[in-house]
Amino acid sequence: MYRKLLLILFFVAATIVSAQWQSTKAYYGEDSTLVYVRDAEGNVIPDFSYAGYRNGNEEIPEIPVVKTLSPVAGDNTTAINNALFEIALTPLNADGFRGALFLEAGEYEVTGTIKLQFDGVIIRGAGDGDDPATNTIIKATGDTPHQRTVLLAGGGGSTKWSDEFFGSRQDIISDTILVGEKSFEVADASFYNVGDNVIIYHPCTEQWLEAINYGGTHSEDAGAEPEDVPWEVGSQPLVFNRNITKIEGNVITVDVPFYNHLIRDLSQSYMYKYQRQGLRTNIGIENLRIDIEYNGSEVDENHAWNAVDMYLIEDAWVRDCTFLHFGLSGVRTNTATRITVENVNALDPIARVIGGQRYNFNFYTASQQILFLNCHATNGRHHFVSNGMSWTSGIVMTGCTSSGAYTSSEGHRRWSMGMLFDNYVELDGPRIGYNPRLIGLYNRGYYGTSHGWAAAHSVCWNADVNDGELIVQKPPTGQNYAIGCFGENVSGSGQSTFDEPEGFVQGWNIPGINPQSLYFAQLEDRKSQMVSVENGEMFIPEEFVLHQNYPNPFNPSTVIKYELPEQSKVVIRVFNVLGEVVRVIDDAQKLKGVHFAGWDGRNGFGEAVNSGIYIYSVETSFGTKSNKMMLVK
Repeated sequence: MYRKLLLILFFVAATIVSAQWQSTKAYYGEDSTLVYVRDAEGNVIPDFSYAGYRNGNEEIPEIPVVKTLSPVAGDNTTAINNALFEIALTPLNADGFRGALFLEAGEYEVTGTIKLQFDGVIIRGAGDGDDPATNTIIKATGDTPHQRTVLLAGGGGSTKWSDEFFGSRQDIISDTILVGEKSFEVADASFYNVGDNVIIYHPCTEQWLEAINYGGTHSEDAGAEPEDVPWEVGSQPLVFNRNITKIEGNVITVDVPFYNHLIRDLSQSYMYKYQRQGLRTNIGIENLRIDIEYNGSEVDENHAWNAVDMYLIEDAWVRDCTFLHFGLSGVRTNTATRITVENVNALDPIARVIGGQRYNFNFYTASQQILFLNCHATNGRHHFVSNGMSWTSGIVMTGCTSSGAYTSSEGHRRWSMGMLFDNYVELDGPRIGYNPRLIGLYNRGYYGTSHGWAAAHSVCWNADVNDGELIVQKPPTGQNYAIGCFGENVSGSGQSTFDEPEGFVQGWNIPGINPQSLYFAQLEDRKSQMVSVENGEMFIPEEFVLHQNYPNPFNPSTVIKYELPEQSKVVIRVFNVLGEVVRVIDDAQKLKGVHFAGWDGRNGFGEAVNSGIYIYSVETSFGTKSNKMMLVK
């Protein structure tokens, strides 16, 4: 009721003033580039645009098919693995790919694990629907070994990037590296070169633990058990996987900003060159369905447990897939960097509703720069969850939806950093009789295994938890944010949470946040003057180009891409079929280059519009172009 009253009041106000507003923490400046404002502690909203395949610098490529399989009666595990191995024996091309295995439409019984463990190999189906006549369905049967993974992509290990080149370790001597920064000084940079893959390691010291209240486990509170203890020295190092882009003397610049402060007085951080042992790259999973067989009971746990594991992997993707009836995860990442999970459904897990189960999209240990784009989860416990502790950061969920969650999508335990819930939508409210919290950036105290502070330097931007709660709290030495979000309660307090300071909350239930999508605004800001990977020269479009929105059809959000040959004022409008303006997405000066704009299927008052055909137009000084798009609910 409170939310509806606010919307009514805003509707009246909108007849007098513009519906768009900007945050005081991240907003467009006079030159139409994003401005970020640090608080007194140095906290700032970081740049999340580096998530995904190749840090978002390149689109996922279309890899040609080099081998085709059709299903056979009985177990298909060996046939699929042999075909993948056959492709792996061919040489890599100049772009680092070997080719795609195409699984023709049909049902493939699989009693073991498909092992996609070769650089440059793609597995592709005919579609992810439920009709085997036109789609590729991997039917995972049996439980041998117990609770196995159906499809394993990558080297398969959980090394957490620990293998280092002997003699490459150097102390970082900068007094402070603030969240969002990318440059720092080391004692001696002579061992390193531009392009090196390096690991920055912030040890978990007594001084750092004291600064964060030993994780905030609330181990002395009523309800805590004897095993609920404060975090211990060495337990939670902050670890970042990066690549060197510039060296000037002993000052090193890396490709992705840090998602936490590194303060020398609290911990002597160091850097080493990563050996990349067993790491696999350029792997894709596309257009298929994995359906895990179970005994008919919704609490059956004697079946395959994970649809897809991405372990010891970099620059890879899963797209246009559906995964059903897993016990733990539809997609789980571990020792994984620069991964895109796009247009993927993780649906209806089968297991008891308890801790450690039903985590539909699970960014586990050492997961960094992971992009979840237009993904959907149903009937899980934690639908989108950072279960990887202080090794995990740089996770983006944009345009994702959730239905039937038993509890919140969240930072789950022990200082996960730099998560962005961007245009994330809960399609229904909390389950009756369950905690109404549906997103959490907060302290989990003694929950689980002394989870404590589970999220730091993380953001909810234009997220909607329907009639649920979004809990955002401020960790010591850091900050969390909820900006332009919707829900019955968007604050630092709610049901079944620990008493901690409120994070930064702005624009609760106020429509019209600009930019509408923080992720795409940051990506546009960074790529507005793109550099060609092939020759290092600036890419300048030769003419005004408007691309077809993607995805299309879409639900609930889509992206509009356009190119400008010179700087221009740009107005982007969405019309219905009657020619009425539904939403003005953008109205600003834009630099020459490639730009992105998002639409979340809402009108100018923040209300969801109906399914149907809509027209988007981009008006520039070079003319106006338009295209059709379809919203399907």
